[in-house]
Amino acid sequence: MATQGVPEQMTAVQVVEFNKPYESRRVPTPTDLGEYEMLLKTATASFCHTDTMVIKAAFPTKLPCTASHEGTGVAVALGSKVRNFKVGDRIMTGLPKGPCGTCSNCQGPDDWRQYCENIEGHIGIFVDGAFADYHVADCRNSCHIPDNVSFSDAAPLACAGITIYRAIAVSQAKSGDWLAFVGAGGGLGHLGIQFALAKGIQVIAIEARDEGMELCKKSGAKHILDVREGRDKLVEDVKALTGGSGAFAAINVSAHESAATLACAVTRMHGTMVQVAAPTNISVEFEQLLFRDVRIQGSLIAGQEVSQQMLNDVSTFGIHIEKNLVYGLEQVPDLVKLAHSGKMKGKAICVVDKELEEGTAKK
Repeated sequence: MATQGVPEQMTAVQVVEFNKPYESRRVPTPTDLGEYEMLLKTATASFCHTDTMVIKAAFPTKLPCTASHEGTGVAVALGSKVRNFKVGDRIMTGLPKGPCGTCSNCQGPDDWRQYCENIEGHIGIFVDGAFADYHVADCRNSCHIPDNVSFSDAAPLACAGITIYRAIAVSQAKSGDWLAFVGAGGGLGHLGIQFALAKGIQVIAIEARDEGMELCKKSGAKHILDVREGRDKLVEDVKALTGGSGAFAAINVSAHESAATLACAVTRMHGTMVQVAAPTNISVEFEQLLFRDVRIQGSLIAGQEVSQQMLNDVSTFGIHIEKNLVYGLEQVPDLVKLAHSGKMKGKAICVVDKELEEGTAKK
């Protein structure tokens, strides 16, 4: 498909070999679009823990694969059946690409569709992602970015944002309820604090890093507990805040081996612990399940309707995304080093096209 103004070749940052650094390569621009696909001129793309998992061969990714599953951009070309977007639209790219449309998940509620078992793949994980001058998005999973939300704010929302937003919904916490976040001072946690507070939910932020605790405070948390004081003290403090019962629910966004049990321990009896972090194995003491009847519910990303609702809430409530920006794809290796340093606050984001990010490009 010939696309006016789109170059035949582009730069892409790719996983070429597992357990090796990314490589920047010149590759063909993907202009041969499927019916529901859109070609986006990439504005911003961010680095996520899942990107590290891809590098470490946690998934059966076919290499080479362009990295980053948190992307944004402007539509420059549309497939024949795209009806919900037009050229020039500002778009947050959906992770799932090429759902089958016929399985029970695709035929079920909107918030099941991201679980399609026959999907082509998720961008940056199984198919090419957004660390490139251009990338392909699926119109059935992507969202419109509100005018007052920047591309750099929207990129991390494509995974981190929708993941924690759906986890809050899965917890069933409502206005006035107590919700604990374990690992609250990271990229997902600081967004979860703000989303929960915007809904009137009372937040308990649990964190183990000084940088993370500082970010919890900046995000509006009034009750911040330090994991380093020990689990018994944490449980005691949570009960003191919640009238002796424990949190209505907890969301675990920490991959530490003790985090899942800790999240259960601060949850009330018969409550729900939502597991979002993805360690290889999730370990929970049997007492939490048998003697306290804590339910564990997993949660992934969200469907298109919930994702658009999240973006609208970001616009309405002025949700702040703590950002660590670099400019240009050549700076991605520095971004990865920062993300792995343990000192980063918030999300690591590459501004691929500075002109688009600053809003000066013609749409």
